[in-house]
Amino acid sequence: MKSFYLTDTGRVRTHNEDSVTILKNANNEYLMIVCDGMGGHRKGEVASSMAITALGSRFNKISSIGSKLDAVNWLNDSVNEINKSILEYANNNPDSVGMGTTIVVALLTHDYLIFGNIGDSSGFVMKKGQLHKVTKDHTLVNLLVQAGNLTEEEAKFHPKKNVLMKALGAASSVELDIFDVDMTIDAILLCSDGLTNMMSNEQIEKVLNDPELEIEEKVSKLIRKCNARGGTDNISIAYLVINERGHEE
Repeated sequence: MKSFYLTDTGRVRTHNEDSVTILKNANNEYLMIVCDGMGGHRKGEVASSMAITALGSRFNKISSIGSKLDAVNWLNDSVNEINKSILEYANNNPDSVGMGTTIVVALLTHDYLIFGNIGDSSGFVMKKGQLHKVTKDHTLVNLLVQAGNLTEEEAKFHPKKNVLMKALGAASSVELDIFDVDMTIDAILLCSDGLTNMMSNEQIEKVLNDPELEIEEKVSKLIRKCNARGGTDNISIAYLVINERGHEE
């Protein structure tokens, strides 16, 4: 099993409000996280960093995550604690009102794989060379698509496509959307919308399927391509490749 993560400011933004990490515990269980912060005066950066640091710290303190139900409860408990911390920080710092962050996580154990998300950072799996999106964006346009008021194509170019309906730090309580994912996959990709707004699934697939590139080169190439297309947002990618048995090599 190989993993790599990288974040980049892009070509337009003055600073990077994304945070990303991949962690492994003593039981060879993996936690992947991508957060995309929002809020002026670098406060989005504070929110995303708080989320990554707190969740990572909680994960590093346990030797095993336990059963699938344990994992879901642990993720939701952790995210709610993080949400409270972000709200408390904003209350104590008037210039931070309105700060928040998206979060997408993947938790891979020997027995199961679950994804969780709040906001519009995305979780994908690679299977037989094809990229499949697992998570669903909490955006205004996605609600309109689900209601039948917008097509998928119209949503891509809608002026309000980045309006979030859910985020950490936006309400007094939060709950992750949880996805139980089939483990017969080849890889896991988490990313901020700085990638998905710049590249189509097919374009991402092409890079990830390149047999000449190592995992680090694939992630770096995706970021270079986003920047070549304008790099209008911060870009963060966490990528983990699983062998056929689903266990560490």
